[in-house]
Amino acid sequence: MAQRWRTVAAIAGGLFAVNVVARLVVRWGYPGDDYAADAATLAMLAAVGVGCLAVAAWWTPSRPAGAWAADLAAASAAGLLLAILVGPLLSGTGPFSYGAGEFFKQVWQWAGVSVVGALVGTGAVTALGQDHRSRGLARFARERLAGARKPRR
Repeated sequence: MAQRWRTVAAIAGGLFAVNVVARLVVRWGYPGDDYAADAATLAMLAAVGVGCLAVAAWWTPSRPAGAWAADLAAASAAGLLLAILVGPLLSGTGPFSYGAGEFFKQVWQWAGVSVVGALVGTGAVTALGQDHRSRGLARFARERLAGARKPRR
């Protein structure tokens, strides 16, 4: 059980690290440039989506959907909370300094790219027939066919 939470914490830390890098690049490299801030935000959101896609694609073949989806949701939620509550402090502002609308916009954007990334990752693995359920059904079919052979005379 501790290993499971260690993995969730590592994924959350990785997602938060992507946010920190984006914030520090904008703060030190492009202060006051709104276009650079928007580009860094898009790159950060793309990285979060690709990260969730990769984790979902990695876990889908070996674990039931309920188990990996709960772990990925917990990791993404923890990364999101760190990114919206601690991240602004790194860039010299507060979490609500731009208002509640901007705060909740960040929440919905992060949640959206996380869900889409996870769905694309698991969809690709499922389409290839390598997900946990498809592999179990294929194993059942092989065993069933192996036992249903007619005896030769």
